[in-house]
Amino acid sequence: MGWFGKLIGGLIGYFLTRGPIGALIGAFLGHQFDKKTEEMQERIDPAAQQKIQAVFFTSTFSIMGHIAKSDGRVSEHEIAHAENVMARMGLDTATRKVAIDHFKQGKEKNFDFDGVMRQFKQVVGRQRNLLQMFLEVQISMAIADGDLAPAEQDILRQIGQRLGFPAFVIDQLIKAVIAARGFNQYSQQGQRSAGQQYGAPNLEQAYQVLGVTASDDKAIVKKAYKRLMSQHHPDKLVSKGLPESMIKIATEKTQEIKGAYELIEKHKNW
Repeated sequence: MGWFGKLIGGLIGYFLTRGPIGALIGAFLGHQFDKKTEEMQERIDPAAQQKIQAVFFTSTFSIMGHIAKSDGRVSEHEIAHAENVMARMGLDTATRKVAIDHFKQGKEKNFDFDGVMRQFKQVVGRQRNLLQMFLEVQISMAIADGDLAPAEQDILRQIGQRLGFPAFVIDQLIKAVIAARGFNQYSQQGQRSAGQQYGAPNLEQAYQVLGVTASDDKAIVKKAYKRLMSQHHPDKLVSKGLPESMIKIATEKTQEIKGAYELIEKHKNW
């Protein structure tokens, strides 16, 4: 949230009226200025949006391939996960081939990981919600076989750091994605996926999905819930450059967040 407009507006209001009421009025007007400024900054012209979509798509699958190969071999679970992502995206034959080609490129020994990540960050810029969505997709790839190998964890940390996320946020996102898997599998009644068995999501997973703790009060939990729902809102993500084919994945994410909040809400009797 911007602060420049509020500061200037508050000062102008104070000096014009010589009192705190004027400062409050000025701060309010300044807040409106900051809000409009942020909205303008978030708008992306169509050409830039298309470029972001293209880079997001190709980078997603090449980095997925790189992660899958990082522990020495690509497992059946990882291949199944990549195919599942393509199926959920509803890719046509030609686009699916592009995705597969980039996945294969990511598996190559000479894959330019640094170059791909540098281009991705340069094109996507400061669209934090998109950056987080990308990292979450890669975390899902890393845990596809039910185990997060040290090599996979190292790559996830490198991705997160290159995208500007602090180490503790990366760790929190990893825990959240692992926990959310239970909600996703259960909501789809797919208690069996990639050869693994999943039961109903538990309360501890719900807290991890929202990034809160059992000791947090209703206001904190609800704030976290609303923030995450806003960050993963499919329409907002698409407007900022998320490929439209990935809207189902974003929608599933909001369902996981909603499921976690409702479980906590029920347990707390709110």
